[in-house]
Amino acid sequence: MKTERIVMIALDGMRWQEIFGGVDSAIIHNNKFTKDAKDLDRTFWDADKSERRKKLLPFFWTTIAVKGQLYGNRDLGNYVDVANPYKLTYPGFSETVTGNPDTAIRSNALIINKNINVFEFINQQEGYQGKVATFATSELFPYVLNKWRNGLIVNANFDSLPYNTPQMQMLNEMQRLTAKPIEERPDLLTYFAAREYLKSYRPKVLYIPLGETDAFAHKGLYDMYIGAVHAEDAMIADLWALLQSMPEYKDKTTMIITCDHGRGVKDEWTSHGPKIDHAENIWFAVIGPDIKPLGEVSRPGQIYQGQLAATMAELLGFHFTAPQKILPPIESVLH
Repeated sequence: MKTERIVMIALDGMRWQEIFGGVDSAIIHNNKFTKDAKDLDRTFWDADKSERRKKLLPFFWTTIAVKGQLYGNRDLGNYVDVANPYKLTYPGFSETVTGNPDTAIRSNALIINKNINVFEFINQQEGYQGKVATFATSELFPYVLNKWRNGLIVNANFDSLPYNTPQMQMLNEMQRLTAKPIEERPDLLTYFAAREYLKSYRPKVLYIPLGETDAFAHKGLYDMYIGAVHAEDAMIADLWALLQSMPEYKDKTTMIITCDHGRGVKDEWTSHGPKIDHAENIWFAVIGPDIKPLGEVSRPGQIYQGQLAATMAELLGFHFTAPQKILPPIESVLH
């Protein structure tokens, strides 16, 4: 394997329907969810689905679709799902990082995760100690990753940034003064904190879970949800360009992008959870030096989000082991 570093980005509650189909015209033209349908139509609509999704997610469909792999287009029989039965944020993120759909984690309560996660496992490996960091929008992540047990670097929500660079101090001031439309740190500030940390401290594994997609969807604000999706695609493109400009990362870094759960359809697009049909349906994308350029994977199959944990470890040359049961790695990503 050529991969020496991993960057993982998560878009909380981002639906597979927009990833593979672009904006949803039925939701756009429902004034319950969209205040300015004309603006969304003008910016993101195209009758051709391939063009429509490219307008919404240009990096996904001009770079990852050419050089990487995208999984989860159910219209092609390529299924990616959560394995936990709850279809909620904490259970989803826990499954992703521990490889275990633990049925004891059934809500978003701030409880400390007893399962070992792949990031702390990697942090224990030679050459990776102290080189694994998380910058998250949600306050859940110190608990999901159990930073008190393993000492992982986890900066979440409005945590101050304990770094003395001018850029980090400016971000602290921006966090202090910003509006809070989703009651958490804006994703843009989470992203810039992670980017500045990468530039200054050169982590080998960087995890960036963002949150605005889920927050705006819960509020039923489709135009804001779509705006967040498009902005996060731009952040991902910006980060990939930065990685390719740095010798430590260029041609040595695999990027994985995913979510924690799906959402319902039609009027239930705002919701997820055990009673919401289709909220188990998710997706992921991957690009890097060991990833074959399959683009949009059309081969029928079934993958679960918990398989990403072991996959990350294998990409770095490690076999993820822990006391809990761990789902197997994704062979089509590795080979």
